[in-house]
Amino acid sequence: MSEVLSDLLATTLAPLGFELVDVELRSGTVRVVIDRTGGADLESIADATRAVSALLDTNDPMPGKHYTLEVSSPGVERPLRTPRHFIRAVGEMVTVRTTTGSKGERRVTGRVVSADDDGFLLEGDDLPEGGRHFSYAEVERARTVFEWGGQPRPSEGRRHGSAQHRAVPSPLRADREKVTTS
Repeated sequence: MSEVLSDLLATTLAPLGFELVDVELRSGTVRVVIDRTGGADLESIADATRAVSALLDTNDPMPGKHYTLEVSSPGVERPLRTPRHFIRAVGEMVTVRTTTGSKGERRVTGRVVSADDDGFLLEGDDLPEGGRHFSYAEVERARTVFEWGGQPRPSEGRRHGSAQHRAVPSPLRADREKVTTS
């Protein structure tokens, strides 16, 4: 049903300018992830939700069961599951967890340099010789990694009270604490 449903959803969403990124049928939830060039705003996601809901009214994905429909964009850290996802992620930083028994480290992070129907090339400092080709069969999980636009992420120390964020006693309070009464 999932492949048939995916085809129906893709056909329904295409006229609205959306690409179907993913469909999940799980424990009473139908999760539909969509995207389009330039991203999706709330109004366009609402339009897509109405179209998907109408489709599911005539093509029940969970016959005889109640379910919740969720339609959303993939977000900044999106999962990569198909060759098409990796092809779209060329130039982006990704984190990959390989399947048990794959050569090399199980978790790696790097930039997708190229991708095709068979696999992708990842380059990064923690990869041997700076890069490695992965077949999709080696990938257990992968997702894009949000980059902070050239700004380093705050360190743990800064988030939990650096000198910049410490409270400084106000002069008024200090004066009040010095006043004594007899």
